[in-house]
Amino acid sequence: MNYYEYFSEIEERFSQRRGSILLLSTLDWALIETWREAGIPLEAVLRGIDNAFDKHDAKALKAGSRLRKVNGLAWCAQAVMQAAEEMVEAATGTAPARREPQESGFETDRVTAFLERNATAFDTAAQTSYTVQSHLTATATRLRELAATMRSQQPLALDDLDRTLTVLEEKLFAALEANATEQQLVELKVQADRELAPYRSRMSVVQLRQVQQQFLHKRLLEFYSLPRLSLFYMGHEA
Repeated sequence: MNYYEYFSEIEERFSQRRGSILLLSTLDWALIETWREAGIPLEAVLRGIDNAFDKHDAKALKAGSRLRKVNGLAWCAQAVMQAAEEMVEAATGTAPARREPQESGFETDRVTAFLERNATAFDTAAQTSYTVQSHLTATATRLRELAATMRSQQPLALDDLDRTLTVLEEKLFAALEANATEQQLVELKVQADRELAPYRSRMSVVQLRQVQQQFLHKRLLEFYSLPRLSLFYMGHEA
């Protein structure tokens, strides 16, 4: 499936079931990223959202009054994990479904434009981010090298390219955290804890830790005005 579909379909389903448009928060996006990285199928996430809202609606009907509005995707986290586990159990011992081949939609021109656009963003950020300037400049250079490779006679496979971009991003996060002040990191962790507080009972310890880390990364990128590097995020700028 197209990378962007994972995010957009989850956002759309959540808004539909909630009954009104609600822009997903940084916490919500961080949670979606942990699901994607954990390999949870889109179908399981959508089923979990439906199950969570079905229970919510049933309680509201039984109580004869309108319950408090659901204001965050994390409210569905437990149901999503349960749906994923049920799908794994149901698939055990069954033959894999036959799938029709699909185009990735990631043409060379789009991929190279994405890489070069990100390289420019890193160069721009490097002009004012002196503590991480050398790292940002080096990343911009590497992105342009990858763009050139993708235009060559022997381009990287998309999976290999995305793995390389993921490594670059991991190194970036390490550099940003290492150069952030103690106060910055403490404030971000406090903010993450505050936003996660209403949903702690619905998430495992591991999941909470992953979402907190994703939240921290997103805030650091916003602070430096830096884009995400994975091809997954190319859809956001299409």
